[in-house]
Amino acid sequence: MDMHEFLDKYLADRRHTNCSKWDGLQEKFGRSDLLPLWIADMEFRTCDAITEALKKRVEQGIFGYSFVPDSYYTALDRWMTTRHNCPVPREWVRFSTGCVTGIAWSIAAFTQPGDACMILTPVYYPFHNVVTNNNRKLVQVPLHYEKGYATMDYEAIERAIVEQDVKLFIQCSPQNPMGRVWSEDELAQVLEICARHGVLTVSDEIHQDILPGDKPFVPAAMVKGGRYRDGLIILNSATKTFNLATLLHSHIIIPSAQLRKHYDAFAAGMNRTEVSLLGALATQTGYEQGADWLDGMLSTVRHNYKMLKTTLQEALPDVTVCALEGTYLVMVDLRSCVPPAAIHTFIQDRCRLAVDYGEWFGEGYQGFVRLNLATDPALIKEAASRIIQALQA
Repeated sequence: MDMHEFLDKYLADRRHTNCSKWDGLQEKFGRSDLLPLWIADMEFRTCDAITEALKKRVEQGIFGYSFVPDSYYTALDRWMTTRHNCPVPREWVRFSTGCVTGIAWSIAAFTQPGDACMILTPVYYPFHNVVTNNNRKLVQVPLHYEKGYATMDYEAIERAIVEQDVKLFIQCSPQNPMGRVWSEDELAQVLEICARHGVLTVSDEIHQDILPGDKPFVPAAMVKGGRYRDGLIILNSATKTFNLATLLHSHIIIPSAQLRKHYDAFAAGMNRTEVSLLGALATQTGYEQGADWLDGMLSTVRHNYKMLKTTLQEALPDVTVCALEGTYLVMVDLRSCVPPAAIHTFIQDRCRLAVDYGEWFGEGYQGFVRLNLATDPALIKEAASRIIQALQA
């Protein structure tokens, strides 16, 4: 599906629907007249196949205790094998209500209060909070940033692991907010360091299907033929792929039988909820019938990124629009044009935009803003125009 067909069919007005992105502006930003390009969801209805499957199930009128059918595991395995060359046997799969919840459960299951957990910053801010809110020590290792591109500092990672006695590493792959799709070599280097020091890696791969660039996604479970699986927990979901966040359904994938046994013993002591019936149905349907929809969504994100980058850099050559290999979220470095301390006033009062600010993701990123490209191209064009006009004024 191309962009024009996709937009004609799926673009939606989300105002007045209790939408956090649009209707929650006053609470989040203190004003309701901003153009929202912040939280990571879309102005796109999910694919028709998912909507029809949900309608059919809702019409039954029964939402009692249910189990995940064999066909679900087949669909998940086929999707992962076809798109990412990563078979997922049924016995590897556990469920949670979201990937951040999966991180929290992994922290609780495999570390003790006071243990050190490492993240590479800047990174999705709930990664910070889920560590500290669970009474673990947060260890932050900065990524190396240069001219719109982020890379890992392996010496700093290993030094932090040794000096801080890190027990668990929370990886973001593809990387949010820097838009990197880590290569197999990059992943192998960091996973080798973790394996050498007995550090468990929790790899949040929720953006695995959002690949607007040319680089293929490499699941951590497939690095070097699966060499590092015994020290891995993989988290993924269809929630970003098909815009399903509040259906509360995601995967905890544990290749190691020993880790699965440990995790299951931990989970047995929790007040566990049932798997989301509608979330599982939507996910299975998306994996079975949603590929064409996803192609249309990605074509829109590519168009929006190219338009934003070209428009801003032609008018403002000193502005850096960061690389976008993965995710539909792009960082824009405005530090050369706006004093970092003035970024909130500039963005909200002069541009009238609602964005995620760089410092929310890590120290040293004040003056950056993260923009959501999974939206109407007209809104991206308007946002770029507002930034240009405000700076040129």
